[in-house]
Amino acid sequence: MIFYQYAKIIVRRASGVSDGKEAKAQSYGLIKNKFRELKSGVISWSEITREDKQLVEAEKRCIYCGAEGDLNWEHIVPKSLKIRQDCAGCDTIQGIHNQIWACGQCNSAKARKGLYRFFKDKYPGERKFYDLIPPLLEKKYLKTIYNCHACAGTLDAGDIDGDGELTVLDIDHVIE
Repeated sequence: MIFYQYAKIIVRRASGVSDGKEAKAQSYGLIKNKFRELKSGVISWSEITREDKQLVEAEKRCIYCGAEGDLNWEHIVPKSLKIRQDCAGCDTIQGIHNQIWACGQCNSAKARKGLYRFFKDKYPGERKFYDLIPPLLEKKYLKTIYNCHACAGTLDAGDIDGDGELTVLDIDHVIE
C-alpha cells in the first residue's frame, strides 16, 4: 500500500495533473507499473532530503490548510509513537525528516492521528480523501512511516486494522 500511494505521486508529477484522482483516471496502468517497480526494487524513491529541500524552498505556510500565521513544526508521524522502546530516540521519528509547518489549529486537530486518518476526518464526505493530500506531505509521510513499519515488522502485512479491507488507513495503523 505504501508503494502504491508513492507510485500515484510519481505519476501525478510526471503527468502534471493536480491530484491523485485525476492521475488514476488518466494513467492507472502507469501507476500499477510504477508500483510494481517500486515494490520489486527496480526503481527506488529518492532520499527524504529531497523533500526536506522542497519544504525549505516552499512558502512558509501550513501544509494542511495554507494558513500563514501561528505556525509550528509538526511531526507528521506522531513523535509519541511507541512501536518499540527506542522510538523516543529514533531520528526517523524525532528528526527534521518527519516535520513540516502546521498552524496551531491543524496541529491540534491532527494530534496523534496518522496522516490518512487525519485527512479522512478533515474531509468526511470525500470518498477518496487520500487524493487531496499535498504530494510533499505525503512523500515525507510515506518515507517515514515505511521505516516505522519495518521496525514493527508489518511491511508485508495486509489488513492491519482488521476491518476486512486493505486501505490507506492500514498504513496509519502502526500509529494507533
